[in-house]
Amino acid sequence: MNNIQWMPLVGMAVGIVLGLAGAFGGLGAFLLVLVLGAVGFLVGRIAETGEINLSGLSARRK
Repeated sequence: MNNIQWMPLVGMAVGIVLGLAGAFGGLGAFLLVLVLGAVGFLVGRIAETGEINLSGLSARRK
């Protein structure tokens, strides 16, 4: 049970929230949710690791 891949699940949840904001709130709500989600992500990343290191988010192929 510890082998759950969280990033696809989080990405799906963010997509659903952005889709709902765009559908019911228009472009302004969509952009607001997008910006606040990015800020929340950065704050959570800083709280978790103590630094901003986004290099682990990209998939590198060997």
